[in-house]
Amino acid sequence: MNTTLIIFVALYLLGTLGLGMWAGRRIKNTADFAVAGRSLPLIMVITTTFATWFGAETVMGVPARFVQGGLNAVIEDPFGAGTCLILVGLFFATKLYKLNLLTIGDYYRQRYGRGIEVFCSVTIILSYLGWVAAQITALGLVFSVLTNGAMSPATGMVIGTLAVLIYVVVGGFLAVAVTDFVQMIVLVVGMTVIAFFAADLAGGADEVLAMAQHADLWRVLPEPTFTDIVFFFAAAITMMFGSIPQQDVFQRVMSAKDAPTARTGAVIGGASYILFGFVPMFIVAAAVVVMGDQAMDIAKNDYQRLLPTFVMTKMPLVMQILFFGALLSAIKSTSSATLLAPSTSFVENILKNLRPGMTDRQQLFAMRVTIVVFAALVLTYAIAMQGTSIYELVSSAYQVTLVGAFVPLVMGLYWKRATTQGAILSIGAGIFVWILFFPQISSLGAMFPGQLAGLLAAFAGMFIGSLGPQVLKNRQDAAAHLHGANA
Repeated sequence: MNTTLIIFVALYLLGTLGLGMWAGRRIKNTADFAVAGRSLPLIMVITTTFATWFGAETVMGVPARFVQGGLNAVIEDPFGAGTCLILVGLFFATKLYKLNLLTIGDYYRQRYGRGIEVFCSVTIILSYLGWVAAQITALGLVFSVLTNGAMSPATGMVIGTLAVLIYVVVGGFLAVAVTDFVQMIVLVVGMTVIAFFAADLAGGADEVLAMAQHADLWRVLPEPTFTDIVFFFAAAITMMFGSIPQQDVFQRVMSAKDAPTARTGAVIGGASYILFGFVPMFIVAAAVVVMGDQAMDIAKNDYQRLLPTFVMTKMPLVMQILFFGALLSAIKSTSSATLLAPSTSFVENILKNLRPGMTDRQQLFAMRVTIVVFAALVLTYAIAMQGTSIYELVSSAYQVTLVGAFVPLVMGLYWKRATTQGAILSIGAGIFVWILFFPQISSLGAMFPGQLAGLLAAFAGMFIGSLGPQVLKNRQDAAAHLHGANA
């Protein structure tokens, strides 16, 4: 156990905790808490959108899949995830920002009525369970590695959750944005320095690139068969489209000081994520050159430990400090936002429908309580699911929003004839067909990707339901703008 390393990591955690608490002093209402009062400048919108996906999976999961299957194996993340943010900036940010809403669920209520609002909000909230659990699992792994096994992963999960929970409860999205800004600087600097050091250990960047070339790791496109192509396409769009109707993405768009800032910040943040996503992949490729078969064995059997093992066994203390600072920055930035997003959606789009007379002060208190409850539930789930890989915890999180929430959002914004009946049929058809492809139900999923089948069914349901006779009333609510924020 390296006491010096642990002290530096503890000081970093305390520093970010204090920074988040300091930011929380400005919280006066739900708009401040949920979308930072719609006041963030471009640089902070860029860093917080960049931080959206840069979590445990990007640092520990994606690189291990890359050295085993090449770029083809990581088409979903970082390529699909980064493209999602770019698409949000180009086609959704301005339209959604001008609506001046608190949550993405508010849009569904305004466009289709309260029934669609509640159902889509529940779908979005449930999609966060595995995602947040993955970040908590990673925090437990980090603390276990740091202490050389003296601290159990479960204890590490509890400590890591508390380290994030405190400043999120106090400071909301404003604390998330401020800490993201600092943490992304630490992440970029730390990972870049480690990449240069890893290249030196491997005998130069040329050696690493040559290994990747020899192993055919630069191959992006699948084999030219129908099955391979369609599964490749489905993997690409899962995060690319499925993450667009997510509350954490919406919060980043709505937190900008104006619509152009929201648009530009999302585009730059997404492009930066794709480009910087190559850095962890390069470091792990260097680990393969340095460690040989040992690295590939870890990648196959316990990929989550490959990068930490490489740093702890092959690099000096200063590099270890930089690495764990960068890794904790990545995990904390994602986990903080993913704790806040579903809690905000629950209060705004579900609890307020049960208690419509809530004041802004009561709503703010309810959001804070919900964050604590959600964190406790996810922590319990993560501890119970110990042994499940981070990738498996995340893998289906985006599919449910792809088949259940994406089509009503995009068609509602870009097709004037979309109706409540169309949205209901879209959601029902999309989720039904997606479930039909589950391996526990049928063997269809081996021949065609279930999430793509569900997406096609969702589009069909929207067109049939909207263009056919309107048996169900089209329920559009009047716009309900949030208060206490920049217009």
